[in-house]
Amino acid sequence: MKKTAQANADQETQRLDKWLWAARFYKTRALAVEAINGGKVHVNGQRAKPGRSIRINDELTVSKPPYEHAIQVLSLQMQRRPATEAQQLYQESEESIAKRTLLQQQLKNEPLGFRHEKGRPSKRDRRHIIKFTRGD
Repeated sequence: MKKTAQANADQETQRLDKWLWAARFYKTRALAVEAINGGKVHVNGQRAKPGRSIRINDELTVSKPPYEHAIQVLSLQMQRRPATEAQQLYQESEESIAKRTLLQQQLKNEPLGFRHEKGRPSKRDRRHIIKFTRGD
């Protein structure tokens, strides 16, 4: 009797890292675990661990910079299936979709030339700067 009760409970819950992998938010479970440990995934507003059991109707916040997804779990899947089936595992909130599309438009309209993500200029960059300032 105990095994059937445990089997029913296993069908109602699933590890967070496995679900994120099956829902195709991350390509591997290792990447999902890294993101969860890095604080990029929250379950019902609280930081979670990779082994956390999630249930249907749980609210997840998945941050994949620069975007953030606020989703609700609709079903559980033990295996990684095609993307069309994976999209049916969750439903993204309207506010989240609106925020992502707005941010996508802002990033698209941003000028490409001067995104300073590095500290010092490379040798090639220095040559361009020198050429520009000398007026050659």
